[in-house]
Amino acid sequence: MRKLRRIFKKGGIRRFFINTLFDSTFMLLGIVVGSAFAAEARLEAIIATLVTTSLALGISTGVSVYEAESLEQEKTLDRIERAMIQDLRGTLVHDSARSITLVASLINFATPLVSCAIVIIPFVFAAVDLLSVESAAQISIAVTLSELFIVGAYMGKIGKNNPWIKGLRMLFFGVIAFAIGLLLDTLI
Repeated sequence: MRKLRRIFKKGGIRRFFINTLFDSTFMLLGIVVGSAFAAEARLEAIIATLVTTSLALGISTGVSVYEAESLEQEKTLDRIERAMIQDLRGTLVHDSARSITLVASLINFATPLVSCAIVIIPFVFAAVDLLSVESAAQISIAVTLSELFIVGAYMGKIGKNNPWIKGLRMLFFGVIAFAIGLLLDTLI
């Protein structure tokens, strides 16, 4: 676990994770607003759209992070090899670079799916008739906005800023995205 934590902090993996989490959360917010508050909201379509879009974003970010991180790790290894005048293949340094790349890719693939799993829970309750679609959408919006606040607060904490201000700032942007989505939904 300690090694995984160290890998997470290395190579900008945390930055990739936070970017992907924000992207997926705002995307899910848009889907909920655009589909759940529509005149004829269909629960099956909402759930299918949340899952397939999250899967597509996970594949996209996983592959793009893999490619970007592979390139960066190769450049770093090349610089080290030139300085040491030695091939590093098969060494701990080489293996560590590959591990960082793989972990970063997997984290970024899984992030939209985890975010979706959180946001979709109210709709699962609606699917088994414990909630109405409208109530599920309202709870899902609250959960999504809470997720933005929590991640913003986390960013404030690790950046040694005021977590409340960072959290409220991310919440503000989420509310703006929600309001714009709701406005567009009523106009269309």
